[in-house]
Amino acid sequence: MTSSRDAGRRDRTVTLLVPALNEISGMRRILPRIRREWVDQILVLDGGSTDGTVEYAVEHGWEVYRQKQVGIRLGYIEAYAQITGDVIVTFSPDGNSIPELLPELIAKIRNEHHDMVIVSRYLEGAKSYDDTWLTRFGNYALTTMINLLFAARYTDALVLFRAYRREIPRKLGLTEVRSARYERWIGRFISWEPQLSIRSAQRKLKVAEIPGDEPRRVEDETKATSFLPTSRIFHFKSGFACLYTIFEEFWRGALAKSRRVIRRLMRIP
Repeated sequence: MTSSRDAGRRDRTVTLLVPALNEISGMRRILPRIRREWVDQILVLDGGSTDGTVEYAVEHGWEVYRQKQVGIRLGYIEAYAQITGDVIVTFSPDGNSIPELLPELIAKIRNEHHDMVIVSRYLEGAKSYDDTWLTRFGNYALTTMINLLFAARYTDALVLFRAYRREIPRKLGLTEVRSARYERWIGRFISWEPQLSIRSAQRKLKVAEIPGDEPRRVEDETKATSFLPTSRIFHFKSGFACLYTIFEEFWRGALAKSRRVIRRLMRIP
């Protein structure tokens, strides 16, 4: 017999959140493969496109939010109130995310009571074709660091393509803008996926991974790359921002534990 709670989970609505900046080539190739019955809302988060990305989205009936501040993390924060789904799926329109994985991803978070499901590029059976030796090493090193410091078991803690319950970013404190100095030097170079992974591990939320290849970006298919992929990501600044985030989260956790120990000791007669 199906409980009302289980039925409610299967009825969760889904918002596909699509961050984009001058991605008209990818939008034309990738988004027509997304069937409208898979999701309840498609929200394009535009970072200031000038190549027709916004116009293409509007023509196809998708909602568009034009962010005011620079950086995908600040875009997420701005657009958070526009999200109507019970579940958020972040999806890259540049070719890195495979649309045909959406039904499996959505079914897993709806039916198996997970708080977050990650489409891992490094789980057995998956491969990143966009990686170079340097980005592969960087992703491995940062994910390993997160696992060691926060008692997690991720194979891919950084990837954008994932699904999570809408209230999770708010409950984990990710929806607030921080100081101007932080946003200038750190916040605008990093998305909130690393913090989402770290704080989910700290709170012991129920997280799963499914394997999913990462194809090359549509615009890079004919280009040879050996050092860094051609993208709009500032790879070295993003790497530093991610490293800063990991150690900041670890330090905050250590301080919180110390305070709890001190409070317990002070209660001892």
